[in-house]
Amino acid sequence: MLKQSGKDFEIIKYLEDVPTKEELRSIVNCLGITPENLVRKNEAIWKENYRGRLLSDEEILEAMIAHPKLIERPIVVNGNKAVIGRPAENIETVL
Repeated sequence: MLKQSGKDFEIIKYLEDVPTKEELRSIVNCLGITPENLVRKNEAIWKENYRGRLLSDEEILEAMIAHPKLIERPIVVNGNKAVIGRPAENIETVL
């Protein structure tokens, strides 16, 4: 869908280039959600280490940095707007 839009885009391999806390905080703000809503709660790492614990937003951001597999994806950011690209139709709202 991004290729078809004709717009330039950059793919960030978040497992290799883990976002900083500030970058994650910015993405969460663009998405208009809490850090917890950006977590893949079905990941074993979350279930084994974090599920059921009362965590602050900062602790959740730190968990995603320590374990980037926890970050929901794909995320499409365009300026100050962002969406989680599931379903793919969501991407159209930021192009």
